[in-house]
Amino acid sequence: MQDWDEELNAIMTRKRLEMKKTNNSKGINQGNTNSIVYPITLTDANFSEAIKKYSLFMVDFWAPWCGPCKVVSPIIEQLATELAGKVGFGKLNVDENPRTSNVFGIQSIPTLVIFKSGKVIDGFVGSVAKSEIQSRLAAYIDDR
Repeated sequence: MQDWDEELNAIMTRKRLEMKKTNNSKGINQGNTNSIVYPITLTDANFSEAIKKYSLFMVDFWAPWCGPCKVVSPIIEQLATELAGKVGFGKLNVDENPRTSNVFGIQSIPTLVIFKSGKVIDGFVGSVAKSEIQSRLAAYIDDR
């Protein structure tokens, strides 16, 4: 049996690097530390700093063994590129970072949490359509 997790991680890493190169060649994320074009890997150590650094930030609480998380992950990566400069995105592996997961009471994954100026303002639990995430974020982007 093939190890899909390793293969998926390799593909996602390759795609992130490709997107970063493409976006950097277009001038995206150059000279602007608040414009990220791919999700930041969050940990218990860097979580607080990341959610405060970006005025609007979405966190994907996930785990490698979670099937629905694998559905949501590419959506988050697409949105990170499409909304660069407007919304920051991060991914927190709940298995590796239990302290932060417990602080926010994460009991089901995937859980997507939207932060504004470091404070929780909204979120989703479970697999969610890209259009639904986009429309919810759009309300907060316009609200800035």
